[in-house]
Parts: sequence; C-alpha cells; structure tokens
Amino acid sequence: MRILHTSDWHIGRTFHGHSTLAALAEVLGALVDQVREHDVDVVIVAGDVFDSATPAASAYTLLDETLLALHETGATVIMTSGNHDSAARLGFHSRLLRDGIHVLTDPLAIATPVTVHDVHGPVHFFGIPYLEPAIVRQHWTDAEGNAPALRTQAQVMQHAMGLVREGMVAHQGRSVAVAHCFAAGVDATVGLEREVRQGGLDMVPLASFDRPDYVALGHIHGRQQLSERVRYSGAPLHYSFGEQHKERGSWLVDLDADGLASTQWLSLPVPRALVTLTGALDEILSDQNAAAHADDWVCAVYTDPVTQHEPMRRLRERLPFCALVQHQPEGADAGDERSYAQRLRGAVTDTERIEAFLEHVRSGQGATERETELIREVLDERVRAEALV
Repeated sequence: MRILHTSDWHIGRTFHGHSTLAALAEVLGALVDQVREHDVDVVIVAGDVFDSATPAASAYTLLDETLLALHETGATVIMTSGNHDSAARLGFHSRLLRDGIHVLTDPLAIATPVTVHDVHGPVHFFGIPYLEPAIVRQHWTDAEGNAPALRTQAQVMQHAMGLVREGMVAHQGRSVAVAHCFAAGVDATVGLEREVRQGGLDMVPLASFDRPDYVALGHIHGRQQLSERVRYSGAPLHYSFGEQHKERGSWLVDLDADGLASTQWLSLPVPRALVTLTGALDEILSDQNAAAHADDWVCAVYTDPVTQHEPMRRLRERLPFCALVQHQPEGADAGDERSYAQRLRGAVTDTERIEAFLEHVRSGQGATERETELIREVLDERVRAEALV
C-alpha cells in the first residue's frame, strides 16, 4: 500500500497580513498531481487542516476543491483535527463528504480504525485528534464513571496510544497511527507551531508511539524523522521567515506484507521564495537586490545606527513583496537592558538627559559628534532666551 503523509495545511492563514489562499491552492494542486503520478492509495492529513476554528467560506471552498480532486485520483483520504481546527465543525463537515474521505475528530472513536485493503490484506488507520487534557479526560471514564488523572499532553497521548494498541489487538493486520502533537526529540530549529510550549509537560515521549507500522505526525512545520517509523511531514507552505530554508513536501510511505517497506520525500513547489536581507537600508535598496528579489517575500533587517524614515514604504517601492522590516543597529549594545528611568538616574545635566534618551531609543547608540554640536547650540540658545526674559 502506498501512503502520502501531509499535515498542517492551515487553510486561511495569512502571511504578514497577506492572504495565502492562492499560493496554497497552487501547492495543494501539485500535491494532487503527485498523488496521481505515484498511484497513492491513501492520503493522510495529520491535523491543522484550517488555521482557525471559524474558517471563512473561501477556506471551506479550497478544502472542498482539494478533497474532490484527491477523491478523483482514486485515493482514500484520512484527516484528523489539530489544535487550530474546531473538531466539532470539522467533524460535522465530514458527514457531508462522500465515501473514501474520512475526518476523524472523536476521541471516543480512537480505537475504531478506518480500514483499507490491498493485495496483502487490511491496513488499519487509527486517527488521534488534537487532545486538550482538560476537555478529553472527562470522556475517558472507567466503569465507575471516574475520569483518569490526565493533565498533560504526554499523559493524554499515552492514553490515546493505549486505545490504539487495544484497537490493534481487535483488528489484526498492519496499522498506521495519525496524531497531532509535539513529540520529544523534535528539533526546535525547524519551525515550531506557534502555540506549542517547549517543556517536559507538553512533550510526548517517542516510546508512546511503539507498535504501529507507521506514525504520521502533525504540529511541527518542518519535516522531521524521529525514528524510521515516526515522522513529521511539516506544512506544505512557508508560513514564517523562520521556515524559509526548509523544504516543503510530504512523505511517500510504502507498506508491504510485513509492514513499513520504504519512505521517500516528495518536494512541493514554493510559489514565492522567502529571503532575509541584512545590511544598511541603502544596501538593501540597491539595484542588485531590487533585480534579484523583485518577486520574493522579503524580510529586511536594516543595521543603520538610527531608525530610518518610512523604511517599509521605501522598501516596497523597490521590493514589492517586502513583508517585514526589522531594525537591528550594527554594533548596538544589546546587553544593556536598562530602562529609560534607570538610564536617567545618573544624568545630571540636560545634555546627559538627552544622551540617555538617545541611547535608549537607539539601542545604546548615543549622539554623533555633529548631533552633540546641535544639542549644545539648542541648549545654549535656550539659556540666552531665558536670560532675556
């Protein structure tokens, strides 16, 4: 059986105020082409289908068009809900879908798989929606109606995987688990989902995912291999400049009669490249950059000693898709974190107070020699004016 593992579509998300719907539609169209080209049997979407619990109508339109296109390839589609999705809304939407498209959002149904057959027999897909401990533990009660003490992501995921293993006993054959969580061992440099906190309480141990032949994870926006069987596919589109150097794509997974046979990375196109330009503002505005990056999303980090006038307007005149501007003065005293009030405590004269103000608003950069002369002239003029009163 051939499986395509994708996740974190985040339909409806914006990129620094710009809609991503058209770009995502292009990428998902390429993904559909890959499904057809590689004769994929099952497409897994491991959570965060939408970016919001209340997506706009245009987001539903893109999802419906993509699901219809995937269905026409002959592949079965299995989706789970992520922390950005409304499980209730996504689950309701699933009732309107045709055969071969499954949306798994019910924590009470984790042990009940979606079963797809190939020449070697059944493959059971167990979907684990994003689990919020305070919400789901009330659904998992024992015979006496007592809820288990589940307070962390690690605990609820371990409980959920226990249900998966119970389902594996009841449904013999090969198995695939689909989940949306932050697993221990993830490299934080590849782009963490913005709501995830790094820390022991929110990390799911890798050992929790023992037993299934393959575990398709979502939540992290860059591809990662935690073990041969446990992987993140990442998001199909870049959603931040921190992800700009990371490939976009999905995992092509083959199962044979004995379980996992092979995995292959399939790259997806990047509709508009992301680039970070660092230097003095005039350097960033150079003809060379304007020609090379006219069609790129640009993050401009300008290093001039002082804040420049209307930098975004000037940048967009040369770089139409400049999305972010940051001022990071070169050589600024980044280690001096004193507040303005603290800087003022040692200032006695007006000149010293002005110097303290300039250092505060310029990240440690005080007045230049010429500015010092101007400050002195203004203060002297004030003294002369007061003397005439």
